[in-house]
Amino acid sequence: MIGAGPRGTSVLERLLANWVPEGPDASLHIDVIDPYPAGPGHVWQPGQSRLFLMNTQSFYSTVIPEDPDLAPPLAGHTFDRWRELQREQPHPSLTAEERAELAGLDTADFPSRALYGRYLRATLEELLARLPAGVTVDFHSTTATSVRHAAGLGDAAGAAAGDGSAGRGRFDVELADGAVLTVDSVVLALGHLESRLNPEQRELQAAAEEFGLLYLPPAAPADVDWSLVPAVKPVLVRGMGLNFFDAMGQLTEGRGGRFLPGADGGLSYLPSGREPLIIAASRRGTPYRAKATLAGYYPDAVTLRYCTENALAKFAEAGIRPAFDHDLWPLLHRDALWAYYSTLARSQPGAILTAPKEFLTALEGALRPHAHSAAKWEDLVDSVLEIHLRPAHRLNLLGLAAPLAGRSFASRAELDDAVVDYLLDDARRSALGEDDPVKMTIGALHHGRAVLKTAVADGGITDESWVAGLRGWFEAFVEGLASGPPALRAEQLAALVRAGVVRFVGPDPKFGVDRKAKAFTAVSPWVGNNTDNAAGEVVNAVAMVEALAPANKVAVNESPLLEQLLAEGLVRPRLMMTVEGSPVPTSGLDVAPHPYRPLGANGSVTEGLYVLGLQLSAVQWGTAIAAEARQKSGPVYRSGQRTLRDADEIARAILGR
Repeated sequence: MIGAGPRGTSVLERLLANWVPEGPDASLHIDVIDPYPAGPGHVWQPGQSRLFLMNTQSFYSTVIPEDPDLAPPLAGHTFDRWRELQREQPHPSLTAEERAELAGLDTADFPSRALYGRYLRATLEELLARLPAGVTVDFHSTTATSVRHAAGLGDAAGAAAGDGSAGRGRFDVELADGAVLTVDSVVLALGHLESRLNPEQRELQAAAEEFGLLYLPPAAPADVDWSLVPAVKPVLVRGMGLNFFDAMGQLTEGRGGRFLPGADGGLSYLPSGREPLIIAASRRGTPYRAKATLAGYYPDAVTLRYCTENALAKFAEAGIRPAFDHDLWPLLHRDALWAYYSTLARSQPGAILTAPKEFLTALEGALRPHAHSAAKWEDLVDSVLEIHLRPAHRLNLLGLAAPLAGRSFASRAELDDAVVDYLLDDARRSALGEDDPVKMTIGALHHGRAVLKTAVADGGITDESWVAGLRGWFEAFVEGLASGPPALRAEQLAALVRAGVVRFVGPDPKFGVDRKAKAFTAVSPWVGNNTDNAAGEVVNAVAMVEALAPANKVAVNESPLLEQLLAEGLVRPRLMMTVEGSPVPTSGLDVAPHPYRPLGANGSVTEGLYVLGLQLSAVQWGTAIAAEARQKSGPVYRSGQRTLRDADEIARAILGR
């Protein structure tokens, strides 16, 4: 097992759950290799700052399957159940900080990543305390540097050994400490890996070294030494996704600043004086939209009517390999429109010119898929809206992810005011929860994303639409809407802007280096653009932070193991064909299902070698989220525990079951 984070822990748990000794002398030995502590792995280390929050609430996550079709677990619980148990009877090993967080943490709150790491470690400890007879586990706190077919041990040796390894061969796994493990099977649960910088990033890094500037490349936020960022001086932060809020927390609250109740019922910020001037930039010019306040992960008020698992399964039943833009998106688009307008009719009936029931009946008729009007349904919807709806309440769906699109700003002060208005409006909508039409539109997209994950897996859509549609535009669009932070972060960011700690660059920024001023630069064409300065208002900074995770692309990952596997042909990146017929490398490995085994350079399956997690991003969409606990209400989507089923398939294949 190479990788001891959540996915490696899941495979270990499934091996133990599926282990059935065939006799009194039967044995199973598992070697677990990871330089980071087993259970939490790299990302979820319990010692990291408690300001780093999970992006999901307590009720969401698990490493223990709840699928009745799988072998029952020997030990462990969902995170939320573990949280409840620790509040009732804290484990003696919990630190004072962990106990304090647990005491104030409810099922709908967002835990720290550190606490989730503590859950992962506790779950692993429970599993190890209940090892079945004949099972042994060794942990190696180092890095695996290579995996090769074992010299002189092939199919014949496996058959002679009678240990089930026939047809697979064996592997030598070399470790950074010089040890070599000879094993029957290898599971690659590598998780997040370092990656090589792109050309622009390399230029920025080189300029920083030349001029004595600070450049912090993409990294896991807990790996960054935030103390390097100078106080008071301007620092560019590129990216306003989830990593941005981690950077924001470390450079504000992490330096002694405090958020306080504001006079207007919102928040104010009391600086410590040690904060830098954070200048935030992203393509949209605004952060991800905040999550709505809901009782569950998916809004109860939204039920998919068109983009359902049954509807999408009919493509496969009919022998059709659908295209994303032509076949799948129109169904989800309908659900998003219905979620918006049905919520609007319920919560703001004054927006409807006619009786709300009459409006919804007409809208339903326009949305219903008909073979004879498949290409004109949007025109039918428009005609219904013109008759029944006040124009100010029309939904611009794609515009939700680009709230500043089409606007220009005379100055950055004007831009800052506009972004604060957006943040406060977004937080207000989040507080309305299921009564806000915009948040329920996003809720429909969130539901739909779970359905699409199953539909597009394992070649479920055409290569062309995977490249141009799903990954080309939809992924960034839906992540900016449905993968945002807690609403509290939007309120905090607005308070920081009003306190003069954060400013913004504007949409479509360009970055560079002013060699004369010895500073990083950023400029938006939509801010401060006038006859005197056609390029826009330029921002200078002495430091630049890439608020991005390292690229999840196997071809650029800086992993000695992955580089060796690629170089020696045991694995290869998957290629897909564009609509023009050109092959393009994807982000993940080429694999054969099920279980997932990599294809070698010659196209053959490398038996006995298995892949789980992020490196499956060319055959699964949305691999960053590991597993979803079953919710108390609402739909149960197959994609929710897909990773745990993948782990179970790997375990059963290894055990010959």
